[in-house]
Amino acid sequence: MNDENIVHSLDTSRSERIPPGQQKTEDWPVLHYGSIPRVDVSKWTFTISGLVESERKLNFEQFTSLPQEKVFSDIHCVTGWSKLNNYWEGVSTRSLTDLVKVLPAAKFVLIHAEKGFTTNLSVSDFFEPDVLFALKHNGELLTPGHGYPVRLVVPRLYFWKSAKWVTGVEFMAEDKRGFWESHGYHNRGDPWLEERYSH
Repeated sequence: MNDENIVHSLDTSRSERIPPGQQKTEDWPVLHYGSIPRVDVSKWTFTISGLVESERKLNFEQFTSLPQEKVFSDIHCVTGWSKLNNYWEGVSTRSLTDLVKVLPAAKFVLIHAEKGFTTNLSVSDFFEPDVLFALKHNGELLTPGHGYPVRLVVPRLYFWKSAKWVTGVEFMAEDKRGFWESHGYHNRGDPWLEERYSH
C-alpha cells in the first residue's frame, strides 16, 4: 500500500515494537464476549451524544460518506499477542468535530456498541491522530468477528479499547468505566506500562 496520506501510529517507529509480556503473531485471533452480532447496515445508526451542542445521528450511508483516512499501526491484545503492520481505513475520530460542537466540559468518552457493550477513554486518547472508526483492515471490509460494520481502533492502548460493532460515542464530564473496565481490566490500558488489570 502506498504510504502517501497514511497516518503512522507513533508506536510503529519504536526500535522495539513488542511491548513487555507480548508475543508477535501473524494471526488475528477473534476474541469477544458472547455471540457475534449480525448487524443489518440498513438499520444501523451512529449516535454522537452527551456533552455536545446538539446530538447527531447518522445512518450507514451518511457515516461511510464522511472523509476516510488510512492508519498504519500495531495492535496489542491484553491476552498476550501483538500483530504488527496493520493498515486500517475508516473515519477519523477527529472528523466528528466537524459534525458536532463538543462542549468544553467533555473530558471523557464512552463508546457504545451492539448488545450494550461499552468502553471508556479520555477525550485526549480518543482524539489522537491515529484513532479511527475502522471499516477496513488491510484493504478488506471487516469481518463480523472483527467488528463489522464499524470498530473503533485505538492503536496505542490494549486492543479491548478498540471496541467492535460500534454504534456511537457519548461525551462526558466524568469518567465511567466500560464493560471490561468494570470487570477488572485496567481503566486506561497502556501496553508499554503493562496496564492489563486493575489492582
